[in-house]
Amino acid sequence: MTEFRTRRERLWESLTQVDANHRPHAYLVSGLANIRYLTGFTGSNALLLVHAGGALLLTDPRYTTQSAQETDCSRSIVRAKSLFQAAPGKIKPRGWKRIGFDPSHVACASLEVLRDALPGVRFVPLESQVERLRMVKSASEIEAIRRAVRINSEAFDRAMEHLRPGISENCFAAEIDYQMRLLGAERQAFETIVASGPRSALVHARPSGDPILANELLLIDMGAHCGGYASDMTRMAFPGQPDRKTKQHHAFVLEAQLAALDAVKPGASSVAVDRAARQVLKRHGVGDAFVHSTGHGLGLEVHEPPRVAKKYRTRLEAGMVITVEPGIYLPDFGGIRIEDTVVVTPHGCEVLTPTPKDLHVV
Repeated sequence: MTEFRTRRERLWESLTQVDANHRPHAYLVSGLANIRYLTGFTGSNALLLVHAGGALLLTDPRYTTQSAQETDCSRSIVRAKSLFQAAPGKIKPRGWKRIGFDPSHVACASLEVLRDALPGVRFVPLESQVERLRMVKSASEIEAIRRAVRINSEAFDRAMEHLRPGISENCFAAEIDYQMRLLGAERQAFETIVASGPRSALVHARPSGDPILANELLLIDMGAHCGGYASDMTRMAFPGQPDRKTKQHHAFVLEAQLAALDAVKPGASSVAVDRAARQVLKRHGVGDAFVHSTGHGLGLEVHEPPRVAKKYRTRLEAGMVITVEPGIYLPDFGGIRIEDTVVVTPHGCEVLTPTPKDLHVV
């Protein structure tokens, strides 16, 4: 039995636990990351119907060969304008009267297409059914993330050899992306962030044509995709000689990050990890400058459950992979963020990111 089939069976088992009035006869999966998780299919156009007897993948003729190579479930190659227009023809003959779906992945217009074509069928919103399974990674998934982390860190080391004052943020981001590709990454996990000086206080800054200046903070946030899985890392550099304030604030963030890492273990609440970081920064008088969550799940997508944030109380389990990334952002000074990719282990956590966390003075 393949890992994909096992995942589909686990999904179906979870759906059988839904109360009888909402328990679906089939479950419609439309998010491409979820379809990849359940089938291995990597194309850009697909729907998946999971049911008690198995699963049916719908895609278009562009993916006839690819879907046969990548998947181990039944397939239907359709030529309809939209796969949502084709789906009723696959549902009606099977007599299913309740179809579960994830409302976060199905547009209202697509749902109306299904309802109009299947007036006797009830569509039941069942959110995050696949995402809950995806939170705990298998050994093969963790190994793919390890490879993505290694590529990411080595690309950072290679790119840093080219860092010098005067090079633009855009050029340095391009160097990072180039090195990731040379090392085997399929693509970046997200648009690489390179932000110098006061721009480093922009949490999701995009690289600009501005030069990287001497004696200014430089924030680098980067991730690689390998085998479909993402890595994520943020490190701080300083071209020149950092002053006392820069060193001190970097030390505050590093202390907060280490405190959060120490809180990561099975059974711990994600909010407790977030709290550990915030308490350190509050104690140092910069708590109000921490304006985002402490971390997020990582896998087929760079942001996925669980969230490591103030109001999220997910219990951590061995096999979950998260980021731990506290930061502070001061508009007249700059931003400092330190981020690792971390796997929860039976007795605590393992930091996968090998890159040193000190301020990289160049």
